[in-house]
Amino acid sequence: MLFQRLVYQIKTFSPKEINNHLSSFSMSSSPTRYINNMKYLNQQEAQGIDEELFNEYKFSLDQLMELAGYSCATAIANAYPKNYSTMKILICCGPGNNGGDGLVCARHLKLFGYKPTIFYPKRTEKRIFTHLVTQCEKMNIPFLDCLPTESKLIDFNFNIIVDAIFGFSFSGQLRAPFIDILEKLKLAKIPIASIDVPSGWDVEHGNPDGLQPEFLISLTAPKKCARHFKGKFHYLGGRFVPETLAEKYELNLPEYHGTDPFVLLKHDTNEKVCLFRSLLNLTAIFSNKNSIFFKIIFICLIIN
Repeated sequence: MLFQRLVYQIKTFSPKEINNHLSSFSMSSSPTRYINNMKYLNQQEAQGIDEELFNEYKFSLDQLMELAGYSCATAIANAYPKNYSTMKILICCGPGNNGGDGLVCARHLKLFGYKPTIFYPKRTEKRIFTHLVTQCEKMNIPFLDCLPTESKLIDFNFNIIVDAIFGFSFSGQLRAPFIDILEKLKLAKIPIASIDVPSGWDVEHGNPDGLQPEFLISLTAPKKCARHFKGKFHYLGGRFVPETLAEKYELNLPEYHGTDPFVLLKHDTNEKVCLFRSLLNLTAIFSNKNSIFFKIIFICLIIN
């Protein structure tokens, strides 16, 4: 009976009114891309692509780092909108290029209105990295000398951890101080967002006993270890791969949406539940009686 009444009510709307109501339910500017034939790279292939970008396509390291870090920041902002948290982000940076991506990411998150804090325990004196540090310092991004003594203090002071410690070049055994650092991060309860490869993971086989991030952004193309990722958000970033290089390596990359520097590959949250919550949060939009019927009919369709 209720359903019949709803259908009758909808019939009274003009096409323009229906379009206006439907447009209010637009989900995201970056839809999820489910790609079955996308290539997952081993370590040698990932290194080969980087070498060709530098040598054949004449990209500089700071160019790629800037593009990668920017895509990381925008993907994090997409997954964790700042109005849903107090915006405090701990960014843990390692000594290599992954750490550089983290420094760039911190700068852009600051510009987006988040409150990043950087932990950079093993710095390098290479100019590109010292410049990135200077840029962050000039933007009043704080640096920690050490992590809090207990993981629960990390949870208390921050909302998200960005893991920018090790990337696809990592191999061998963990060394100090990163053994203790990763152990603390593993015990933290707040979400961890890993850049390219969760730190401590084998680039091809993963690490079931290592960090288990909620968020992963693969750069250039996913690495084989990403098949073992069981978190909620998997993004692809680094929108700088020339088409000829993608074809050579048969990457089968998904199409980026509009001008987004990232692609959402996986979002495990039930989309019906998300839409249901979005409807409830849009109460202010529905100010007249007819709109209430639209809200009810959409909820009925979602839960069926």
